[in-house]
Amino acid sequence: MTVSVFPAFDTSRLETVLLLSLRLGVAFLATPILPAAGVPTVVRFLVVLALATALSFSLPGADMAQSVPGHLGSLVEAALSELALGMTLALGILLAFAAFTTAGQLLDVQIGFGMSQVLDPATNARMPIFSTVYNQAAVVVFFLVNGHHALLRGLAYSLERFPLAQPWSFATALAPITRQVVGLLGLSFALAAPVVFCLLLTEMALGVVAKNLPQMNMLTMGIPVKIVVGVIAGSLWFAGIGNMMTQVYDEIYKSWGTIFSAGIAAEYAAHRDVWQPVSKEA
Repeated sequence: MTVSVFPAFDTSRLETVLLLSLRLGVAFLATPILPAAGVPTVVRFLVVLALATALSFSLPGADMAQSVPGHLGSLVEAALSELALGMTLALGILLAFAAFTTAGQLLDVQIGFGMSQVLDPATNARMPIFSTVYNQAAVVVFFLVNGHHALLRGLAYSLERFPLAQPWSFATALAPITRQVVGLLGLSFALAAPVVFCLLLTEMALGVVAKNLPQMNMLTMGIPVKIVVGVIAGSLWFAGIGNMMTQVYDEIYKSWGTIFSAGIAAEYAAHRDVWQPVSKEA
């Protein structure tokens, strides 16, 4: 009889961490939060693995054993399901930050900054100036209002609503995502509306000047005037834009809440305060 000096290796924990990493990894790596903060890719992977390991210990032994697929085919199917769920949750975050990008691009076109571009660290792409400013400010405010805490609580809460490696229906997410797109489209215009209104008044004033002084070259005069007015108006508007930014972040959690509450609205309402963000008073 041969006795092994090495204990039997339990692969259920490893498979659980792997599946959790797929769900969390998409939400963290596909969103602009950590890239905009300048976190290296290797560090982001390590953070995801650490969070997945920590969450795996929060699962009861029976739930963890139930979540582990029995064979390779089931493991691949579960991995694809976790990837799809992670992408669905990450889409809510991406749409929120896309609202800031849309607002910034609208201002860039109106002011004339569309031709001047800077490197965006979140996407490694070149973006106009105001789009980059809006994105960076959105990330800063997201951390200031403890949005990252709400994000972590929401991901942990998703394990209760959608158990690991269990099938789920993407149809439950279509309606919340559609409503989020519609709501964020209006908020993106609201983020830029005051500055655009100031620029509209400036263009009207320049039109009056051009009509009364036709010999003046309005192209060389209008662009610097619009840049000065746009920068000043944008700086003043940023001082009071915090509340509207929190409304954009609330759309993330409203969308997630609707997805989580599919079929279990009463139970979710009883636990909603567990993971909703806590905004700091100005």
